[in-house]
Amino acid sequence: MNAHAPAGSSGSILKQSSAVWAIAFACVVAFMGIGLVDPILPAIASSLRATPAQTELLFTSYLAVTGVAMFFTSWVSSRIGAKRTLLIGLALIVLFSVLAATSNSVWNIIDFRAGWGLGNALFISTALATIVGAASGGTASAIILYEAALGLGIAIGPLVGGLLGSVSWRGPFFGVTTLMAVAFVAVVALLKSGSLEKPTPTKLSAPFRALGRPALAALAATALFYNIGFFVLLAYTPFPLGFGALGIGFTFFGWGVGLAVTSVWVAPMLTARLRRTTVLKIALPLLALDLFAAAVVVRSQVGLVVCVVIGGLVLGVLNTVLTESVMEATDLPRSVASSAYSAVRFIGGAIAPPVATLLADAFSPSAAYVFAGASVAVAFVVVVCTTKVLRRVDDGPEPERVEAEAISAGEMA
Repeated sequence: MNAHAPAGSSGSILKQSSAVWAIAFACVVAFMGIGLVDPILPAIASSLRATPAQTELLFTSYLAVTGVAMFFTSWVSSRIGAKRTLLIGLALIVLFSVLAATSNSVWNIIDFRAGWGLGNALFISTALATIVGAASGGTASAIILYEAALGLGIAIGPLVGGLLGSVSWRGPFFGVTTLMAVAFVAVVALLKSGSLEKPTPTKLSAPFRALGRPALAALAATALFYNIGFFVLLAYTPFPLGFGALGIGFTFFGWGVGLAVTSVWVAPMLTARLRRTTVLKIALPLLALDLFAAAVVVRSQVGLVVCVVIGGLVLGVLNTVLTESVMEATDLPRSVASSAYSAVRFIGGAIAPPVATLLADAFSPSAAYVFAGASVAVAFVVVVCTTKVLRRVDDGPEPERVEAEAISAGEMA
């Protein structure tokens, strides 16, 4: 964490209200959804007689809808309030995860994942502000708790997906349904609307107009190409890896642990010592090299596992530093800047899985990783060419709340 702490922060991380614990639990489950589906992709393809390209659309529909929704989440929550936004998001996740679990058609699951993405966007975009606003044991402690929930969810999502997926591909979906239903009841019962600050309404056009700012546009373009690499590694790798659900789950558990550790601890340590743009110029080439290495060792299970875990370590740094840069790049409200940036970056995430699969089918599995590595290299070129525009992002360390916002927005995908 950065040295700057919010004024007036005090208290132990354990001394939180029941409302904070309820939201933290929901955050764990929500972030589990990032890697939960990974271990069951081959099983879904086999059971429902779907092609790998069709199965990859489970990510595309989820991310595309999440991206579009991010343009509007700040507008929605500023008008109906944080608690209602959280509950609508949780309810949508419960509804569409159970529909996915009971479906017998890959196309129906693709549609239901889109609805799931809408729910996740509404919930995660509102969770940090709510958990800080409801904190009773000190703001700094609440933020640490939020970051811990985030890291735990990212790490155990693939593992839970692998364990439940080894029984049936429907298992992870039913698991999310059950846990999110518990979270919904807990938030209804424990979070009191009167304890939260009244939000200031934002304009519907604000995120769209924000992309007219050169610095924000440069970072959004960087994230679009970088996210292609991110989601080729995450969504395509289960197919050439050749493991069962449990093996894939353990592999991406290692990926998730690495990503969580570097997001929450390593990235803040680096930005306390180096300029943010310098960190980006170091980490982006490292990720590109890792993806090119995956192209070389794609037929080796051990080699591919190593590339996945190393990729997770680099991705954690990039996620946090990129999003932290977005929040410092302009004088716009952070919720507006984050919404605009996240929406654009998810376009890259939505494009990557099916394109990678089509390239692999047309040429070889290596082609998917060459595509990913080349995309990350383009992201690096964008950062280098826009360094002067990004001068503002190198101004000093962030307070803890901003750092947590960066980690949160960075891991949403």
